[in-house]
Amino acid sequence: QVQLVESGGGLVQAGGSLRLSCAASGRTFSSYAMGWFRQAPGKEREFVAAITWSGSIPYYADSVKGRIIISRDNAKNTVYLQMNSLKPEDTAVYYCAAADFIGAKMERQYKYWGQGTQVTVSS
Repeated sequence: QVQLVESGGGLVQAGGSLRLSCAASGRTFSSYAMGWFRQAPGKEREFVAAITWSGSIPYYADSVKGRIIISRDNAKNTVYLQMNSLKPEDTAVYYCAAADFIGAKMERQYKYWGQGTQVTVSS
């Protein structure tokens, strides 16, 4: 069992940056691939980024490639999402999730989910 708690969301102007954190409980954090998804108002939840167990290989949605960096610190049981050059269309609730599959990009591949953190980008 893994419990996930996101933090770091907030209101930022377009062009700004935010770093989201996702703290995991449980001693098996390093055995899971981790991902970030987001859900904008009125839209379906979508994949943003994922990272392998070791943190050596990241995966990104095309819409965020070059602006967002996913990383993890297994010693701290934490995964991060550094978001730069933010755009109003990045406004959403951001969720972290844990998966048994490397490179998982689909919701159904993720086993555990956090409650989400709101990111609002003003124009």
